[in-house]
Amino acid sequence: MKTEKFSVGWKRSTQPRKQRKYNYQAPLHLKQKMVHAHLSKELRGKYGTRNTQLKTGDKVKVMRGQFAKKEGKVEKIFLKRGEVYINGVENIKKDGSKNLMALRASQLLVTELNLSDKRRKEKLESHNKKIEKSPVKKSAKVEAKK
Repeated sequence: MKTEKFSVGWKRSTQPRKQRKYNYQAPLHLKQKMVHAHLSKELRGKYGTRNTQLKTGDKVKVMRGQFAKKEGKVEKIFLKRGEVYINGVENIKKDGSKNLMALRASQLLVTELNLSDKRRKEKLESHNKKIEKSPVKKSAKVEAKK
C-alpha cells in the first residue's frame, strides 16, 4: 500500500479540486485549526483575538445559509469531517423526526465562550496581555526615532 506523506508546507492553489484534496487529506492536528470561528465584537475586544477554536458548550450564531441568525449551543464537533452540530439547528424529515444539521465553523460567530477548560481560559487571557503590552513598545520606538 502506497502512503504519501502529507505536505504541511503546501501554500495554496487556485484550483478548487486541489484545495478540497488538501482539506480532505489533512491530518487531524491540522483539521483542528480549520474548526475555528470568529468571535463577536464584545469577545474580540475582551480577549484581543479575532477567532478561536470551537468547543462543545460554546454559544454561537449562524451567519450564513438557511439557518442564518439562529443561535444555539455547540452540541458536537466532528474534526474528521469539519462539521459542527448546534442545538436548535435541526432538519425536519418527512416522517416528522428531527436531526441536527451539520454546519461549517466558518459560517458561525461565537457569542459566548465555554470557559470550563482552564487551559483555554489562560490562552485567551494571554492574547489580551500581549495586546496590552504591544502599544508601549510601539510608542517607545516612535520616541527613539525622534
